[in-house]
Amino acid sequence: MPKAKGKSRRQKYSYNLNRKRLYRSARRRAAPRIACSHIRHAWDPHKSVAQNLAEMGLAEDPNKAIPIPKKLLGMEVESDGQQPGKKLVRKPYVVNEMELEASLPEKKSNTLSRDLIDYVRYMIQNHGENYKEMARDEKNYYQDTPKQIKRKINVYKNFYPEEYKSFIESLKAEKMEVQ
Repeated sequence: MPKAKGKSRRQKYSYNLNRKRLYRSARRRAAPRIACSHIRHAWDPHKSVAQNLAEMGLAEDPNKAIPIPKKLLGMEVESDGQQPGKKLVRKPYVVNEMELEASLPEKKSNTLSRDLIDYVRYMIQNHGENYKEMARDEKNYYQDTPKQIKRKINVYKNFYPEEYKSFIESLKAEKMEVQ
């Protein structure tokens, strides 16, 4: 097979490039980015992974940190309760910050699609609690059964309880005005 044109030319050294800076930036890019900000800020790039984690009070190997007790013929070996080689923690604030962050309540990020909300509100507005009528409605594009529609309405009630209550109150007010 013939070579591509211009590929046989010998490579020339480029004097305009700063090789030291290129090497450093390549090393920085090659190093993995630590996701946890607390660990990332306390990390010392001149120390090994084991040394960094030991200074922060974190375990490098979970099997060594909490060893599995050995059993002899069905009986447990009793220990004195002393831990051999207790290490000095120089950066305890890392663990404290991580524990504080873990103790915060998790933000609920579950939401329903706008289409499903509109569908449920339409069904409740036109049919009330009659799920069999809802199943026969022309807007029931996916041909949901009465139980599936009931389940969708219950999901809507659980996700948006205040919105559901205000919607039902507005329906009651509309019925009162009509009568």
